[in-house]
Amino acid sequence: MPDGRSVRLHCFAHSEGGVSTFDHWAASVGPGAEVRPVALPGSERRRCEPRVTTHEALLADLLPRFAHPDPDPYVLYGHGLGAMIAFSVTRALHEAGLPGPALLAVGACPPPHAPCGLPDARGETDAELLHILGGAGAVPPGSDEGIWLRAMLPVLRAELELAQDLDEAARKPSSSGPLTTPLLVVASQDNRLAPPTIADGWWQWTEGPTWLRTVPGHHFFVRGRELPRLLGRACRVTGRLARERVPVG
Repeated sequence: MPDGRSVRLHCFAHSEGGVSTFDHWAASVGPGAEVRPVALPGSERRRCEPRVTTHEALLADLLPRFAHPDPDPYVLYGHGLGAMIAFSVTRALHEAGLPGPALLAVGACPPPHAPCGLPDARGETDAELLHILGGAGAVPPGSDEGIWLRAMLPVLRAELELAQDLDEAARKPSSSGPLTTPLLVVASQDNRLAPPTIADGWWQWTEGPTWLRTVPGHHFFVRGRELPRLLGRACRVTGRLARERVPVG
């Protein structure tokens, strides 16, 4: 990796989030990291496309973006639902025998084997979903919960279905064995969905080194400055290690 080349930081947003979630990150990650938010079908600039609700459809959309070998290292970060998306992409690349991210970072998400505390989108009525989501800390701060939830319910239901399918796929044995990708887990003490004691269980999903870091905030700590600063430092370390591995001569 040439000196001065930025490490690409591909980011996947939480449920009901989009690429705008990461608008402020460029000012916080610092040098050596290039933030590249990934838009999913049905969100923001891809809003005219149907949303994906299955593991198979998600990978069909995303894998072409990462399937071409690239000598430069990159990092994947996913927040909430985005964490399971980043993990699923990393695992699919591993199973295909393709180079994956130099670092996988996940935040605000329990590991696949842990109860997520969210409702079954396939079995709950609209009223049941509204009741559970309203008390689960899954509502952005500053919003009128009742109005916001009702307006976003079709989106939330689709994303809950995707989350369920990704969890189910992750729990199936991999044909290529466990990941060896280094894993950075980010959690917050005030996140009821994935506090550090639960988030720490992610170490079971890779044979590579794992680190747990705790930042201030609730489920939506993605909006603060500490998380992008942390990931910027992780990208710089990743880039430095890659440069050290480049043969000289």
